[in-house]
Amino acid sequence: MGIKMKKIKFKNKPIACLTAYNKFSAELIDGYCDLILVGDSLGMAYYGYSSTRSVRLEDIIRHARSVRKGIKKSIMVVDMPYNSYKTKTLAIKNAKKIIKETGADAVKLEGGKNIQNIIKHIIKNKINVMGHIGLMPQRVVSKKDYHVKGRKNHEKNKILKDLISIQNLGVFAIVLEAVKVDLANEVIEKSSVPIIGIGASKKCDGQILVLEDMLGFYNKVPKFVKKYMNFENQARKAVKKFVSDVKKNIFPLRKNIYY
Repeated sequence: MGIKMKKIKFKNKPIACLTAYNKFSAELIDGYCDLILVGDSLGMAYYGYSSTRSVRLEDIIRHARSVRKGIKKSIMVVDMPYNSYKTKTLAIKNAKKIIKETGADAVKLEGGKNIQNIIKHIIKNKINVMGHIGLMPQRVVSKKDYHVKGRKNHEKNKILKDLISIQNLGVFAIVLEAVKVDLANEVIEKSSVPIIGIGASKKCDGQILVLEDMLGFYNKVPKFVKKYMNFENQARKAVKKFVSDVKKNIFPLRKNIYY
């Protein structure tokens, strides 16, 4: 049975995107966000890995199945993990597997000119693809690789070439990560598809953040993150209060006990 391709279009308003790794997070943001990404960022945000490169296809599929249960309105996109699209044959096999087993609306691949034939092949097989250029976490080997792109001419030229290489293949949007604002604005100007920024320009067609970063799960977050609450502090206070109540024998209360 073939893949039924869902046409993805956005309204003429900024596109709001967040990540989700389970049903409950998805339910929280579904309907508010235009797009929910099951990102391989789960490797770091959920499992505590040092990079996204340790995330396997089975991991992303397992989390995406859970996320799918929590989505009724938003578009669902799933990252293709590191090494899951090394060749056209492997890429289409794994892309089809993701769509079939998770019910995702699209997949996301990191890369530009180097994977243009792979992206073209996936789209030819009627699967929606979101691109990802600029800083590409799957290419990060050490912490020093996490740096803003576009400060050097060769980085600028590469990002512009990557944009040109994939924008006309049929990708419905491109994530632009951690680039200098002047380069980001040039990408936006030259792009024929929506550019969704993360650490890029305010002029991007949309913005995406990791949900846990935005909610303040962690003390240290990248510069491009705005914390809309401080979950870590509130959670610590709640834990301390619980422990205190137990030690003082004031929990459980009568209403917490079955009679």
